[in-house]
Amino acid sequence: MSTPLSRRALGGVAAGAAAAAALGATAPAAQAAAQATSPADPQERPFRAAHPRRHSPRPNILFILGDDLGWADLSSYGSPHIRTPHLDRLARQGVRFTDAYSGSATCSPTRFSLYTGRYPGRTKGGLAEPIADKSVGLEPTHPTLASLLRDSGYATALIGKWHCGYLPDYSPTKSGWDEFFGNFGGALEYYSKLGLGGEYDLYEGDAEYKDLRYYTRILTERASEYVGRDHDKPWLLNLNFTTPHWPWIADGDKETSDEIVRRIKAGDRSALWHQDGGSVEKYKEMVEDLDRSIGQVLDALKRSGREQDTLVFFASDNGGERFSYNWPLSGNKGSLQEGGIRVPAILRWPARIDGGQVSDLPVFTPDWTATLLDLAGARPHPAYPLDGTSLAGHLLRGAEVPERDLFWRVRGERALRRGDWKYYRGKSGRDQLFHLSEDSREQADRAPFEQARLAELRTAWEGIDAGLLRY
Repeated sequence: MSTPLSRRALGGVAAGAAAAAALGATAPAAQAAAQATSPADPQERPFRAAHPRRHSPRPNILFILGDDLGWADLSSYGSPHIRTPHLDRLARQGVRFTDAYSGSATCSPTRFSLYTGRYPGRTKGGLAEPIADKSVGLEPTHPTLASLLRDSGYATALIGKWHCGYLPDYSPTKSGWDEFFGNFGGALEYYSKLGLGGEYDLYEGDAEYKDLRYYTRILTERASEYVGRDHDKPWLLNLNFTTPHWPWIADGDKETSDEIVRRIKAGDRSALWHQDGGSVEKYKEMVEDLDRSIGQVLDALKRSGREQDTLVFFASDNGGERFSYNWPLSGNKGSLQEGGIRVPAILRWPARIDGGQVSDLPVFTPDWTATLLDLAGARPHPAYPLDGTSLAGHLLRGAEVPERDLFWRVRGERALRRGDWKYYRGKSGRDQLFHLSEDSREQADRAPFEQARLAELRTAWEGIDAGLLRY
């Protein structure tokens, strides 16, 4: 599927070529313009599986999520103003995916799809978009990535944002993680740790933990300690940062923090949304801080001596928010347009996968669940079949990934991707069809000219939807 310059590594390629053509440039000049504006490292090459260079044990797994980070918010994905050297280096050392998608368009349903490997609509808690109260959550009886890996001999930990239900009924420690340190809700103020309802929301296990330092610092410290331990078994660490999710508070912004806390305590339930604050520059500061923090965790992993045998994966939980840079995609968080679900995704496993590679294989969150279970030698629970496809054979042996459908459903929107084609129905209720390799911005509706294909993809979407829970 890949080509020497990935067709879908689009951050500025098409725009550069079009600009050169508009100025009457020759073909070589147009090509040079395209390459000059490409976000990709010029040394990137299409993905190809490597022959194992040595025996490698089952990998440790460090799965890192950013929160509301847009597809092009990393410099390796085309951001013109945000610099992310640590994540860019991770990409150079592994594989950068240009067509990776989240399992849904908001926080908690995507986390359901990661932890269960299934569509969010298979579980009652996954119908909340996102979870906002204590009425639903991830049922402790449902097998998870963590419980299946733990049963297979892994140590498991989750550090950071859970957002799959609240105590007393729901918790990471009830769903397969040996250790939990973090917050239960969808957002919190970075210093006070107050949540949307004014509740304190920093826990170790199921007990409150008092630490009023900047949250990203605390999570970085905890994660660095975990990966640096002398583990006696392989481990899974889900490291879920809240950065760069609102409120728009960077390290050191105590005055802004104090004002938001004052409003929360005065009963303003919209204070954390911070709709009257933030800026592109503040967002840049937060993303670059996230990058430095991940760099610190990766440094701790390197010092542990287990870097070679650790699979590191980084992605965002959904598309970008108010201040994200999503070009050339349309839409953002909450939408099933590309900007709401296409996310940066990077995978590194030095023992088994070569670096400096790029892949335009369409993948989405449940695929990573299936892949990690496969790589770790763990099996899905037969009563809870996965909706994702394992990429282990593709990544390790170059096996072809059969064409399959990537499916999404949120209230008022539907989408399905098959190959280069995407079926989409937004809140207007109108069915649309886009050819993404030629039109990643979803501006040229092909539905009037491809009625048979539209009908086929619509039928496929409705077939999957029929097996899910109703809203």
